[in-house]
Amino acid sequence: MTPRSAVALAFLVAACGSAPTHWVSTWAVAPQPPMQPKVYENVTLRLIVHTSVGGKRVRIRIANAFEGPPLVIGGAHIAKRTEGSSVDPQSDRVLRFSGRASTEIPPRSTVWSDPVDLDVPPFADLAVSLFVPKATHVTSTHVLALQTSYVSPPTGDATGAVTLPVASTIRDWPFLSAVDVAARPGAFTVVAFGDSTVDGDGSSPDANLRWPDVLAARASGIGVANAGIIGNRLLHDSPPGGGLGPAALARFDGDALGQSGIKIVILHLGVNDIGFPGVFAPASEAVTIDAMSAGFRELVSRARRRGVRVIGSTISPFEATTIAPGYYTPEKEVLRGAVNDWIRNGGAFDAVVDFDQVLRDPEHPSRLRPAFDSGDHLHPSDAGYRAMAEAVPLSILK
Repeated sequence: MTPRSAVALAFLVAACGSAPTHWVSTWAVAPQPPMQPKVYENVTLRLIVHTSVGGKRVRIRIANAFEGPPLVIGGAHIAKRTEGSSVDPQSDRVLRFSGRASTEIPPRSTVWSDPVDLDVPPFADLAVSLFVPKATHVTSTHVLALQTSYVSPPTGDATGAVTLPVASTIRDWPFLSAVDVAARPGAFTVVAFGDSTVDGDGSSPDANLRWPDVLAARASGIGVANAGIIGNRLLHDSPPGGGLGPAALARFDGDALGQSGIKIVILHLGVNDIGFPGVFAPASEAVTIDAMSAGFRELVSRARRRGVRVIGSTISPFEATTIAPGYYTPEKEVLRGAVNDWIRNGGAFDAVVDFDQVLRDPEHPSRLRPAFDSGDHLHPSDAGYRAMAEAVPLSILK
């Protein structure tokens, strides 16, 4: 670099006022097919999401992730939510897509909005408002939002309303799959990837008490993206007719490695691979320790090719679960123990968090500790999720 070019570069940095920024995921979910048919027409959806890391610019990603017709979004806004369906009008920003107010997303595709300036705080609620102008069958959503969002009456574009008129409330996140912020160098994203215990099943609605939420609060300054899906399995897709998403092996590249700023993945799945066969899935889909270990090694290999570290975690106990008869059997408990031994001692991961040890009842290790049980003997309670988050050493996130 010549002296003149060095002076020019220094001038540009000074003119910008600060060091460069890069995109980090402050919130994300994994798209999945809906459990029940749903159609929207001429309505505004005001979707409420909770941030993990702050930034000065923001953009959103909309997904039309599966087969079906193109998805038309007629308008979009983002703002800081105050309460209910209301937003702070000073924070309201119009979102555009390649300079246009509307966008059409082909099936199996996603689109990013253009960035807008907005001071996004950490651990705050944002309202993303999407106008759906014509009859649209929801083919891509996130089922277990555990968050109340809002649907307007069918009276046109209300994305700019300070208080959205509410015709109904919903507890899923249609179409929206990520919110990114422009963060300073050094910020990065941790993706929690797995099944319903990542998704937060059993935690209190509208409280942001899933273990990835609690981890984000502990690891201030790090983006945490939640890529959990209820019923998800490592090796097999959702059973026919279900909305439990593609197998982890099929969705890992998009739902985990596709998040902005990713540096670390925390894997937590396997219980449904063990529990589903003979109950929700054919008995022929029964898994072995060799198949499970090969699946985990494949995910780790893909991540490391991208420079991403992988933290494994053990499968928590589920004896006496009320999910369905046959989901737990003594034989399945033996397999869970073998998989956990491999996770702890197989050397596949960069680090391991022993959620089994954290959550199990010391007096009956094949069951959840009563204080950490949401009531179905499979999913943790709020206290259990907090214990999981607190079991992740912050040192392994560095």
